[in-house]
Amino acid sequence: SAHSALQMLAMARAMPALCVLIGQILTILSSAINSFSSSEASSFFLHAEDRSGLAVVRPFPAGTVCSGGSLASQWINQPLITVSVKLMNGKFSRRRALGWAAALAGAGVFGPAAAADSDVPQGFVPPEMKPIQVAAHTWYVQGQSALGSSRNQNFISNAGFVVTDDSVVVVDALGAPVLAQRLLELIAEITDKPVKTVILTHYHADHIYGAQVFQDAGARIIANELGREYLYSHTAQGRLEASREEMAPWINADTRLVEADEWMNGTRALSLGGMDFVVQSVGPAHTVEDVVVWVPAEKVLFSGDLVFANRVPYVGEADSRSWLQALDGIKTFDAKVIVPGHGDASYEPQKDIEITSRYLQYLRDSMAEAARELIPFDEAYAATDWSEFEGLPLFHEANRMNAYNTYLLMEDQVD
Repeated sequence: SAHSALQMLAMARAMPALCVLIGQILTILSSAINSFSSSEASSFFLHAEDRSGLAVVRPFPAGTVCSGGSLASQWINQPLITVSVKLMNGKFSRRRALGWAAALAGAGVFGPAAAADSDVPQGFVPPEMKPIQVAAHTWYVQGQSALGSSRNQNFISNAGFVVTDDSVVVVDALGAPVLAQRLLELIAEITDKPVKTVILTHYHADHIYGAQVFQDAGARIIANELGREYLYSHTAQGRLEASREEMAPWINADTRLVEADEWMNGTRALSLGGMDFVVQSVGPAHTVEDVVVWVPAEKVLFSGDLVFANRVPYVGEADSRSWLQALDGIKTFDAKVIVPGHGDASYEPQKDIEITSRYLQYLRDSMAEAARELIPFDEAYAATDWSEFEGLPLFHEANRMNAYNTYLLMEDQVD
C-alpha cells in the first residue's frame, strides 16, 4: 500500500540500502496511480509537511514518477517530515484523492536540501546576536530572515527577556543550545539577576532547542499542555535526529527535547519578581499550543509566531481560519510594542497584525476559489497575483508551500 511503501521510505534515511527496493515499490505504486486514470492524472505529488520548518511541494509528471531507486534516492536526500501521496488533478483532488500516508524522515524545507556543513570551517563567524531594548525592562534578540542551517546556527527566530526585581523571564529559547548560551551571556551583561522562568510560545524546533540550557541553569520552563502531543511524537524525534545531521555541530547528540516543568492551559496570570505577566492560550492558530505573553506594565506583547514581521509567514499545517480569529483576538491588547516570533519588533502593532492577516486571508480567498472550481493547484498558483507579497523575505522559499497547504485546507472548508 501507499502507507507501507512510504513508511519504508522513512526508514531509508537510516538504512540507505533500502533505497532501490523502495524505489521499486513506489514504481509499482506510481503505475497503479497512473493506470487508475491515465487520462485525468496530470501529476503525482509528494507533499512534505513539517511543524518545525518549511515544507517541500514538488510535482512529478505522470508516468515518470519512479524509476528504480531514483525517486527514493532523491527524496531520501531531502529532509522530510510528512510525505503524502495525492493525485493533484481537479476531479480527484477533492473527495477522490488517493489516500494520505505519513512517513517520518526528518525536517522539512522547501526545495533542495542544503549541505549538512557538519565540518565547521576554520574561522567560522557566528551570526550576530545583540539585545534590542523595546521597553524599560524588556529586550529581545532577532533571528535572521532565513532558513535554518549550520551556517546560521539555526538562529532564525526571536527570543525576548524581561528583567524583574529579582530575576529574568525569558520568552522562547531559540533554535540551538549554543544560541541559548549566548543569550544567557548577553543577559548577564545587562543584569546579574538569574533567569528563573522561560515561557515557550509553541513547540517548533527553532523556538525550543535551546531550552535545555535554561533548564540546566535552573530556570523553570512553562508551556501550553497541548504541546505534549508534539513533544512526544515520532515527528519531533525524527526532526531532532535530522537536525543533528543537518545543523551539526550546533545541534548534536547532546541536544534533547525538553519537557516543560509546568504545563498550563487556558490563561495563566503570573506575578514574577514583582511584575505581572499574562500567558494566554490562543490556539489553534499557527500551532494548536500557541500562547502569547502580555507584560502590561511594559505594554509589550510577545506574539510568538502568530505575527511574522517583514517576512512571509510559515503556514504549515495551520488552520488559517482559526489563526485569523486569534489575530483578531490579540488586537484587543493595549500593546505599544509586539515582539513577534520572527522579524522586527513592531511599534505599530495594529498595522503589522493586519499585514499577517491580509496575507493569510489572501491565501484563503485565492485557493478557495480554485478548490471550489476544481482548478488544479499548479494552474491556480500560476494564475494568482502574488505581487503584494513577493518582495518579502522567504517568499520564494515558503509561499508555494503555504498556498498548497491552504489549497488542501480549502478543499475541506469551501461550501
